[in-house]
Order: sequence, then C-alpha cells, then structure tokens
Amino acid sequence: MKLPRRQLLQLAAAAIVLPAVPRTAGAQPYPARPVRILVGYAPGGISDITARLIAPWLSERLGQQFVVENRPGASGTVAAEAVVRSSPDGYTLLLAGGNNAYNATLYKRLNYNFMRDIAPIATLGRGSFVMVVNPSLSAKTVPEFIAHAKANQGKLNMGSSGPGSPSTLFGELFKFMTGVDLVAVNYRGVGAALPDLMAGRLEVIFLPVASALSYIRAGKLRALGVTAPTRVNALPDVPTIGEFVPGYEAIDWDGIVAPAKTPPEVVAVLSGEVAAALADPAFKARLVGLGVSPLASTPAEFGKFIADDTEKWAKVIRAAGITAE
Repeated sequence: MKLPRRQLLQLAAAAIVLPAVPRTAGAQPYPARPVRILVGYAPGGISDITARLIAPWLSERLGQQFVVENRPGASGTVAAEAVVRSSPDGYTLLLAGGNNAYNATLYKRLNYNFMRDIAPIATLGRGSFVMVVNPSLSAKTVPEFIAHAKANQGKLNMGSSGPGSPSTLFGELFKFMTGVDLVAVNYRGVGAALPDLMAGRLEVIFLPVASALSYIRAGKLRALGVTAPTRVNALPDVPTIGEFVPGYEAIDWDGIVAPAKTPPEVVAVLSGEVAAALADPAFKARLVGLGVSPLASTPAEFGKFIADDTEKWAKVIRAAGITAE
C-alpha cells in the first residue's frame, strides 16, 4: 500500500529521531487539524514576516493549515503566556525571539518561566543590527566613534525603541564594553527615531539591517559596524563591531517553540520540517532578503541557545539597571 506523503514524512522522522517512542494505537497522525503560530507583535515586523514565510511551508508539507495569529502586547509576553498555557498537543505554537530571552530579566513578575514552560522546536534565523550615524558626524569608523563619544561623555544621544528593545540592549552592550556614555532617547519604534537621526538631533541608532539598508544605500545614514559575529551579505563592506571591540556580539533571533510536555514525536515532525525549509535554496534566499541569516538547530541545541542568550542579556540588563515595570 502506498502511504500518503505526510505519513511517510512523519514515520521517517519518528524512525530516525525517536525510534523507541511508540505511537498511540489508533491515533491520527499529526497534524490532524489546523495549527496556530502566535506572534507577539503587530503585523509587518521581521518576526511576523518570518512566521508568514514558514507557515505556508509547513501547511504544504504537512497537509494542514498553519495560521499566523498576532497577539501584540508587553514585549511579546501576552503571546508567550497564551502559548505556554495552551494544551501541549502541537496545535498552538509560538514564533519566539530574542525578546523572550530579555523578558526573563526585564519583568520581575511574569506568570510563567519561559525556559521551564516551553518545548524548543527549531531556530529559523538570526538577524543582525547595524550601528548607524548621521553622515555629517565626524566619526567614520567604530574606533573614531568611540574616541568621539569619550571626548563628549554624556552628550551624545542614542535613539531606541524603549527599555528592553534590541536597539536599546545592543547599544547598552556597546556602552558597557567600550566605556562610553550615550544618552538613550526612547521612541515608539526605531522608525520614529530615524527623522531625528537624519536631522542631527540624534548621533547613533542600532537598527535592524533590513530597516537601515535603503537609507545606507541612499547615503542618508552611515553604517559603522554590524552587531553580528560575522559580516552580513547585505552589507559586505561594513565591518563587524567585534573587529574593533573584541567579544562584542549582539543578534536578534527567531524560532518556533511549543508548550512544555508537547509529545516528542510532534516536536520531531516540526523540527524536521523546519530543517527542510532551511535547507531549501529558495526559502533561504527569502530569509536572506529580509536581512536574516538562516540558523538551523536541533531542539536540544535550540534549548541551549535560549538559555545562553537569556543569561547573556540578564547581565547587560542588570548592569544597565533596565526594567520594563
């Protein structure tokens, strides 16, 4: 008998990853109904777009609809709590990201423990930010900016999208590692800060590469360095900040998680399909076009990644005295 393609994929994943886990007699293969992927932000951001890239891939490969549902609020904690409180059956997933690692320290009274209450499935990608300044600023390199900032301690303004945002934290890490004093000026999103940067009322912003690219290419902003550990394809001539500040590395990331106690065979099916997407040249190209570097992982590797990222940013948040409450 020729099995449907979906069942073949699931049986293969179970045989390779979890050979000792028996399937429940008479149980329908996963997924047997539509699956929700919750995103903790409004539509249009990189996380939302990434979710809307992986959802149709999973729908086609697994034969059920994967529907993206936006649940914005409190830096993604609303969506995260909804997922960890849902039934651990694989039908409610979270498009997780760096915000979930930051929130573990930023919020003193969360109603959940992210690391304890989730089952990591797979990473999707990592996103680099870029340190940008007004082209009229005398500093043309990261070392020149550091020297200029040290000569003007407490006088240079750094735009950010609020406490706990990547733009703020990546800047705070830069301050911590270089000893410069930049004044954080909060906006409702880094996009709202761009007019002030281009008008010279701000000196620097740490922006997602995808958001900054058109301004850099048009000469409206000057890129000094990218926050990733390696140079990014979209800005091959821009050095990493780490080339001048040894050890500096700051990335945002996206991945898929489920509630804790989700059946291992369900995690294996989803993890296998995400890995297949990240191995597909067309899918990878679409991520790269967003300024996202594909980042494959096993569930265990993803869990360690989240734990390490949570610990790293906890130190920065505590050192800077940042709180979301």
